[in-house]
This record gives sequence, structure tokens and C-alpha cells, in this order.
Amino acid sequence: MLTQELKIELPVEFSPDEIKLLLAIKLYEVGKLSMGQAARVAGYSKRAFMEILGHHHVPIFAYSPDDLAAEIDLLS
Repeated sequence: MLTQELKIELPVEFSPDEIKLLLAIKLYEVGKLSMGQAARVAGYSKRAFMEILGHHHVPIFAYSPDDLAAEIDLLS
């Protein structure tokens, strides 16, 4: 896996761990990282990261309305 380093200056009230977590959440939310990748960036297990996503109101599963309806039909 290729990695890149980025240096940015932010206000002091943000810790590096908090910035990594928020970045990982957003990159997962927009589909740029998988759950596992985002969890690693944030420094958490997948299970812990899923719980954190819930606290931030980010869905774990990104189903479109049509995909969700199809899944429900399969279960019926």
C-alpha cells in the first residue's frame, strides 16, 4: 500500500489523533476508503470504528433506496 505524508497547520485545539479520526470518517463517508482502511488511518479496530461512525451519524452500509428495496425483497 502506498502512503503519502501531508503536513498542514491547524489551530491548537485539534489533536493529531482527532484530525486523523475525522479525516478517516469523512474519507469513508465519501467512499474513498474502505471500512478497514479508514479504521487503520484512525488507529482503531474495525469494530470500534463502526461504533464511532454511529456516534457521528455516518451509516455503516451505503445502500441506495433501490438497492435497499432489492435487499428487502430478497429477504421477504
